[in-house]
Amino acid sequence: QVQLVESGGGLVQPGGSLRLSCAASGFTFTRYYMSWYRQASGKERELVATISSAGGLTDYADSVKGRFTISRDNVKNTVYLQMSSLKPEDTAVYYCNTRFPGTLSNYWGQGTQVTVSS
Repeated sequence: QVQLVESGGGLVQPGGSLRLSCAASGFTFTRYYMSWYRQASGKERELVATISSAGGLTDYADSVKGRFTISRDNVKNTVYLQMSSLKPEDTAVYYCNTRFPGTLSNYWGQGTQVTVSS
């Protein structure tokens, strides 16, 4: 079955950096776009970044452009989110996601907490 396992979250000071990882299994990773979402306490889940199946196309929420970078390793079946210049408003649970086009299949990881605080 499809599994997405996030790691790399933690507590970081404002201005700091973190790299999140999402290890994928149970499907043909190289065929599908991958995304990172986040959900802050009391707020709706929002899309942070998306990367195409081969990694050549990326897209970002305006709030993270220039600070976050999404990438993937199609040998390791892993997608990454490099986060820099972190702000307190980046505090949230970050989720890895994939969807299978033409189906209702929509998969989520368990999430990893990122806290930006001094």
